[in-house]
Amino acid sequence: MRNEGTGATGGPAERGRAAALGLLADPPGETPGALEAVAFAAGAAGAVEEGMRAVVQRAREAGHTWEEIGQVLGTTRQAAFQRFGRPTDPRTGQVMALSMLPGAAERGAALFADLAAHRWADASRDFGERIAAKLDADGLAATWARLAGMLGRLEGTGEPAAFQAGDLTVVDVPLSFEAGERTGRVSYDPGGKVAGLFFLPPGLT
Repeated sequence: MRNEGTGATGGPAERGRAAALGLLADPPGETPGALEAVAFAAGAAGAVEEGMRAVVQRAREAGHTWEEIGQVLGTTRQAAFQRFGRPTDPRTGQVMALSMLPGAAERGAALFADLAAHRWADASRDFGERIAAKLDADGLAATWARLAGMLGRLEGTGEPAAFQAGDLTVVDVPLSFEAGERTGRVSYDPGGKVAGLFFLPPGLT
């Protein structure tokens, strides 16, 4: 099927992807430098995320389930809810997302980038007392070595997703190894210290 108005083919998801790629490939105005292009892309990604939240909320208000929304997004209903839901804290009645640690997604992505680059001390720099007592820089290196032994070299990471779980801010980062997939999950306490670190196999997120 061809949409004569946009020139894009396929369904709504394909047309949206084509529009976004076209926008990022040709930012308005003069041809930007490399850093300006990154800044433009980051701004566009933020706007897309805000738009996604708005249309998901509209879908929920129209009566669609998280299962249906997850299917459209190519993920599970839990993952869709964690990304776009607005759960309230039963203790306070406040929306949990409002208390999320600022910049948590970026910090989580940076932690796994440090692991991939074998910067063990940097990756463990913000560990809280409890996790630091169990997993120091050497232990972190050994854990990563076990992963490499099972799955090979890390080949890439996906978009980090942050959500609130009680008093913790949790960040999931998709990790693609040579021989398999994992989800890197790091949780932060309200003070910004790492409270937990996990490498979850598919189906457990």
